[in-house]
Amino acid sequence: MCRRSSAALALVAGVAVALRPATERVMSKRAWLAGAASSAAALLVTAPAVGDGQTTKFVLPPVDKADKTRCAFKSSAMGQANAARDKIFDLRFCEMQRSSAEGFDLSGAIMSEADFSNSNFREAQLSKAYAKNSKFQAADFTGAVVDRVTFEGSDMKGAVFENAVLTGTSFDGADLEGVDFSDALIGQFDLKNLCKNPTLKSNNPKTGAPTRESAGCAPS
Repeated sequence: MCRRSSAALALVAGVAVALRPATERVMSKRAWLAGAASSAAALLVTAPAVGDGQTTKFVLPPVDKADKTRCAFKSSAMGQANAARDKIFDLRFCEMQRSSAEGFDLSGAIMSEADFSNSNFREAQLSKAYAKNSKFQAADFTGAVVDRVTFEGSDMKGAVFENAVLTGTSFDGADLEGVDFSDALIGQFDLKNLCKNPTLKSNNPKTGAPTRESAGCAPS
């Protein structure tokens, strides 16, 4: 009887040892999945809202009014065409007339409801920036990469986009009177939409270029 009990106990112990690695693997996998889900949730919370030039609705995070230094151009150190940042670059409601971001990487910046009149964006990178309902009067985008940017409803009067890259960018409802598009790279689909803007008229006050002709649009 004792021998049978001992054998049974040994068998149970052996099964437990054999099952332990499998159990540990299951628990480890569960822990990994929980960690991955937590990380993904964190990324969803901190990921910046960026434009693509075509999206019509955006869900933007609250403005961090406690950050007294946010209304300043800061070039990204990540070198992104994908607008990746370690913190949301939010310039909403900022008064930044006559500021300079020459050569800066402003990819993914939220620039809506702000004033950048007479500012310098020469050779800047603005991929996927969201600049709806802002003022860019007489702003200089010469040689800039303005890729998949939303300028919907913005005041662009007298701005210069000479030699700029304007791919996938939306100017729907924007005031483009006196804007210079000379030698800008504009896709055929983008140009078709651009030429429908009724404010595409007059000459640029700085360069003298005729707005509609500089964009490559047929006479209205």
